[in-house]
Amino acid sequence: MGIEINGTVAPGFEPVRDAFAANWEHHNEVGASVAVTLAGEPVVDLWAGTATFDSGEQEWGENTIINVWSTTKTMSFLSCLLQVERGHLDLYEPIATYWPEFAQGGKDQVATRHVLAHTAGLSGWDEPLETADLLDHDKLVGIHERQAPWWEPGSASGYHAISQGYLLGEIVKRTDPAGRSLGKFFADEIAGPLDADFHIGLGPDHDERVAHVIPPPDPLLAADADSDSIAVRTVTNPHLDAAYSQRKDWRRAEIPAAGGHGNARSVARIHTVTANGGEAFGQQLLSPDTIAKIFDEQASGTDLVLQQPLRLGMGFGLKSEMMPLPNDGCCFWGGWGGSLAIIDTENKMSFSYVMNRMDQTTTGDPRGAGVLFAAYAALMA
Repeated sequence: MGIEINGTVAPGFEPVRDAFAANWEHHNEVGASVAVTLAGEPVVDLWAGTATFDSGEQEWGENTIINVWSTTKTMSFLSCLLQVERGHLDLYEPIATYWPEFAQGGKDQVATRHVLAHTAGLSGWDEPLETADLLDHDKLVGIHERQAPWWEPGSASGYHAISQGYLLGEIVKRTDPAGRSLGKFFADEIAGPLDADFHIGLGPDHDERVAHVIPPPDPLLAADADSDSIAVRTVTNPHLDAAYSQRKDWRRAEIPAAGGHGNARSVARIHTVTANGGEAFGQQLLSPDTIAKIFDEQASGTDLVLQQPLRLGMGFGLKSEMMPLPNDGCCFWGGWGGSLAIIDTENKMSFSYVMNRMDQTTTGDPRGAGVLFAAYAALMA
């Protein structure tokens, strides 16, 4: 008996429903949602499967949300782009212009573009940390104020898996005339106007609908990995168990690189702005010129942390041999375990896949990819 798929698809996009259902048959999916918008309008909004909540196992519902890990980063990127749009932030200007204490440790010329593209040399922290320290924004940015880069900024990318969010969060706070945290800025200026159910810092009134992630079976790095390597230093200080996201203090904290809660509908809805020329659902947030900055290549080569080829623009990943997107107007990012966001500015399409069973991946997997291929097949039919 096949999985029951809930939600809606526009005429012509029925193959997306079929591909989504196939994930339970072929890829051991448990609970998930997928959404697509085209030219500013929703054309796919589906959910299915089961999920464990604080109260126990239930069906994955229409308004189920979950920690989407690094797909959260895309919301931080948009927050920075909105600051650019409003003239408060120059991505090429040294961060120390806005945040003077950051100039310590030889970082006086490090710019926001370096943080967005993971080339700032600050993929981790020198001081030993506990997992609970990830809840303390001020402590972590204070360490990075004093710290020297681990490699020459701009020379290579090294995935700033957790650290990127605190750095961008402080930049947004320093450049926002109201001095708001990134989570508050995002809620007020992006999620709120777009009526999008995505949260960086989740209130207790949402706890009952937060699905628990199912952690991946293996750690991110092999047991014999070089303990002095940038990769190991990045992902083991502090060590992060995916199950930690079930804690209420994690949900409440603003962790702009990894702690956002949403579903495919909210992710795709927000990125409709970028896919649709800066306007979505009656809100004009960005200009085409600001959106074009995403595609300003900042790094291309083997990432020092992920140890795989990566081509990066301003925050988002760009078309490359590793990520053969359909056209040069596409950008992407994904979350630990398999969540995925694709933005196609040429076809004005926004795509998102969000799930609870985490696979051993940081850049998407066959579940999201298969449904994405079906969406493109429907688009081109």
